[in-house]
Amino acid sequence: MDLTELYQKVTEYGDICDHCLGRMVAKRSFGLSNDQRGKGIRIAAALTLNQPYQEQKEPCWICGDFFTSTNTWADRVIDAFSGIEGKTFVIGSKVPPLMSESEEMVWSDLVLSDPEPLKSEINREVGKRVAAKSSLVGDTKNPDLTAVLNISNGTIEVQIRPLFLYGRYFKYERGIPQTHWACRACKGAGCEACDGTGKQYRDSVEELIGAPLLPIFKAERVFLHGAGREDIDAIMVGSGRPFILEIVNPRIRDADPKALEDAINTYNEGRVGVTDIRWSARSEVETLKSHKGHKKYRILVDIDGSVPDTALQSAVQQLSGALIRQRTPTRVAHRRADKVRERGVLDIRYTGKEGKDFVLEVTGEAGLYIKELISGDQGRTTPSLTEVLNTPARVVQLDVIHVEGIDQVKSHGTS
Repeated sequence: MDLTELYQKVTEYGDICDHCLGRMVAKRSFGLSNDQRGKGIRIAAALTLNQPYQEQKEPCWICGDFFTSTNTWADRVIDAFSGIEGKTFVIGSKVPPLMSESEEMVWSDLVLSDPEPLKSEINREVGKRVAAKSSLVGDTKNPDLTAVLNISNGTIEVQIRPLFLYGRYFKYERGIPQTHWACRACKGAGCEACDGTGKQYRDSVEELIGAPLLPIFKAERVFLHGAGREDIDAIMVGSGRPFILEIVNPRIRDADPKALEDAINTYNEGRVGVTDIRWSARSEVETLKSHKGHKKYRILVDIDGSVPDTALQSAVQQLSGALIRQRTPTRVAHRRADKVRERGVLDIRYTGKEGKDFVLEVTGEAGLYIKELISGDQGRTTPSLTEVLNTPARVVQLDVIHVEGIDQVKSHGTS
């Protein structure tokens, strides 16, 4: 279809602005805006038909003359971004269904192959004006700020890209879970059992690390992504556990990682600590989660009856290097799939006694249940120390002393 025929057929639906007219052939030619294409079509039609040039007289039947208000929308976007740190941005939009349906009807009726959606032009044109009126730079792939224009009700929703911090954490106090747990009784709503907090436990590593950071970044909340997790009654010492902290809706983006590390450690002295804090990125979260690092534990073991050191040494030697079959432990069966997992004991050593308890150091593959390696969990884990000794044994204290991390992964730079 030539441009004159296109002009005649499109204007049969009603008066149309240059933007919407030009968008019908948006993929033709280069270096032109859609309104320039539209004006060119009008001129070409007037010359071809030898008729007076006709400008738009009535409101555009597709967009309602939206493009006369792009400067106003740009000003409102800049106001919406006020007080939020960011260097890059992108515009999104929610277009009224009638507008989309109107242009799609034309595309279908006229079998057009080169059009562009109204939403795309709105995003681009408002974005161009925001960039011209501010210091922000457009970035469609990884913007700090996103403004979503709701054309129907005239509102703007601002979305802020989260920040990510990598580090290693230490947990010096037993009884603290890694992440927030909603109260089992009320599912987080708040009840008498949880004193109205909605939490099963008063604190978590996630909340303690996040508490001093929320005011620094003026953020909404944090999520902790850990390289595995230790039991609530275990401590995390030694080299610390690798983690990435996701900071949600930060209105401040610029901060010194060392200062953040100091703030966390000062706030949580004696309870939780962090080290090796650096900037990370969302892509590194998946690397952290999928990394199957080895873990080393120091455990105190209570064994029934009188067990000679030689017998314990022999049992330990049988378990070192062994492949352990573990059915989902009884203590976590309510929240994990019931299946059998095979994990290796890389090394296990008897290092002495503390009082009546035996001290063992165990290095195992990721996912090895240490408590069940010792107790056998009524036969659900085999072999176990209980099975090899033929005497009941149980962990009375567990310390995580090393978690192999992704420290070899290079920093992704400031997020």
